[in-house]
Amino acid sequence: MSIPFYVSPEQLMQDKADFARKGIARGKSIVALEYDKGIVLLAENPSSLSKIGEIYDRLAFAGVGKFSEFDQLRKIGVRFCDVRGYAYSREDVRAKALANAYSQAIGDVFTQQMKPLEAEVIVAEVGDPHLLGQEQNTLYRVQFDGSISDHRGFCGIGGTVEQLEIYLKEHYRAGQPLGDAVRVGVAALSNGGSRIAADRLEMCTLDRERPGRKFRRASADEVAAILG
Repeated sequence: MSIPFYVSPEQLMQDKADFARKGIARGKSIVALEYDKGIVLLAENPSSLSKIGEIYDRLAFAGVGKFSEFDQLRKIGVRFCDVRGYAYSREDVRAKALANAYSQAIGDVFTQQMKPLEAEVIVAEVGDPHLLGQEQNTLYRVQFDGSISDHRGFCGIGGTVEQLEIYLKEHYRAGQPLGDAVRVGVAALSNGGSRIAADRLEMCTLDRERPGRKFRRASADEVAAILG
């Protein structure tokens, strides 16, 4: 009679975490920063596949890691928000509820499946001064194991997030205009190297002064003009 192979739960979880981290580290980082009129999301992305997308009226999504996995999460988020907005009201669709749903879904895969998701995401919501209790911007980071954290000012995900956050803690200033926020974000993504070309940058904003849906995707020419 053969003895069944045994792996301790601690070792199994550690192996899963190491596997997910390696997959995520292969991708480029993404940063979200608050500016005076909303939130800007920036990613180094030379391909035509978007890492940043609109989820709902005031909500945006950004993902790093394995594209097929985080893009599926984006689609799930769109459906989640559509159902919630239809069942209740559009003002009831909040980033906190979506981030919690992502946390549960990603955490379930991490604990119950053999292979964890090689993805982590940002959920961003721009504040609306006309809605009571919803005036402030919110940024949430959901990691590969379902861990969730909220952030003020800026939030980063991806392989070099530690260096990125060190740079932003030193150079980010609250209430700065869009151009300054973009330049700080691009410098953080460059990680001390040469500045990333505008045609390799994906830039989207959640502008609270924009009528209707707040999400807007910037063109390469607009990014180049901001970077000078």
